[in-house]
Amino acid sequence: MALISKKKVPFKINLQLRKYLTKYGREIKMPIQYNDLLRFESSISLYDKQGNDTLWITVFFPHSEIEHVYEGLKKIYADLKTEGDEKVIKHLTVDRIDLCTYGNTQPFRIRIVNRVNDNFDYFYVKRADCSRVYGMELEHLLSPNRISYLTYGNSLVEEHIAGIPGDQFFKNYLKNPDINEIRLAKEFVKFNERCLVLLLGDMHSSNFVVEITPDFEEVYFRIRAIDFDQQSYEGKRTVYMPQYFKQNNPLIEMGMRHMTPESVKQYQIEERSLISKRLKVESQRVYELMAIMAKDDISTTENTEQLKVELAKYYHSDEFLKCKTMGEIVWASLEQVRMQ
Repeated sequence: MALISKKKVPFKINLQLRKYLTKYGREIKMPIQYNDLLRFESSISLYDKQGNDTLWITVFFPHSEIEHVYEGLKKIYADLKTEGDEKVIKHLTVDRIDLCTYGNTQPFRIRIVNRVNDNFDYFYVKRADCSRVYGMELEHLLSPNRISYLTYGNSLVEEHIAGIPGDQFFKNYLKNPDINEIRLAKEFVKFNERCLVLLLGDMHSSNFVVEITPDFEEVYFRIRAIDFDQQSYEGKRTVYMPQYFKQNNPLIEMGMRHMTPESVKQYQIEERSLISKRLKVESQRVYELMAIMAKDDISTTENTEQLKVELAKYYHSDEFLKCKTMGEIVWASLEQVRMQ
């Protein structure tokens, strides 16, 4: 069983990481920051289509500030989606601003609507936390997924990652007799291995989505992380392995029905091989990122000491015992893949 020890401490983006983000187009000046959105004057509860309280609230701003806030958010959306080309936002409007009232981060979710065809999209404005930045950057470079995000000051802007939330997928899709359980179980094994290698923690069913892609003969699944708050922070190895979260039991039980230890090992090797190939392609950028991360303060001494001992035992490698920071532990984990 994987348990998160306590509320995670947020860490600021340091100067070195800020320079890296600027170099690779992640850091830009924004007209609206997270703290600006806290100046709303009223709110109402947000309910889903079934009338259930989502625990999000829709917020409203003073009339004198609405135009400034909405125009600023549309410009941020243009930066996120089109590298600042504001021609695309002339038909867009901010339809709703929601605030999450539970959890540690309390993000704002912005709903953008195209007035021409009523198509809509979302993006998020959060407090900047270097742990989350490291997690998204590693995901962008070393996973099969790409992530669009921006930083500025104390703010972090993230695109919406489309997919079916894991808990809803378990509830509404797993009973479908046409679902290919073997393909889904295989994807979970690969997702589990990817999280362990990158040391992305807390991947229970509320923190990932399932993408479904129909092909001419089959349906393909991909599991994608959507929450990077617990990037290399906790000391327990099991926190970085989704198989140990009870919320994921439906997928774990599915794997037990369809997979042998040999097939699980095969899929783990496949995923590690793919990560190794991405490491070679992005070697310079990964090296720059890890050089910064290795010197950054992103966890407690107790967590760092515990994790390096547990990983040294798991991999039968004393290289982990030489690590002094969480960043060095992540680099040692990547080295395990690179040398295989």
